[in-house]
Amino acid sequence: ALARTLILQPEIILYDEPTTGLDPITAKEIIDLMVRIQKKYNTTSLIISHDMNCARITANRIVMLIDGMCYATGTYEELSNSKDQKIRQFFD
Repeated sequence: ALARTLILQPEIILYDEPTTGLDPITAKEIIDLMVRIQKKYNTTSLIISHDMNCARITANRIVMLIDGMCYATGTYEELSNSKDQKIRQFFD
């Protein structure tokens, strides 16, 4: 699917839970591939994920949705250092 997408030379690529159900080794390979694609093709990636490791490695900016609302935005570091318990639960 990624190969077909890259042929179109998109500016933005949407990933929906790209590491869900994968073993840790394959998940790491997919994460590394997404980062390489971002750099090589200068694409923007919009990644929907519950995988905080994936977010940590791939994201420049994170938007956290809680109860269907945009609850917080920031870098991984900013959010992981938050004192807000609703945010903290994702990083503990």
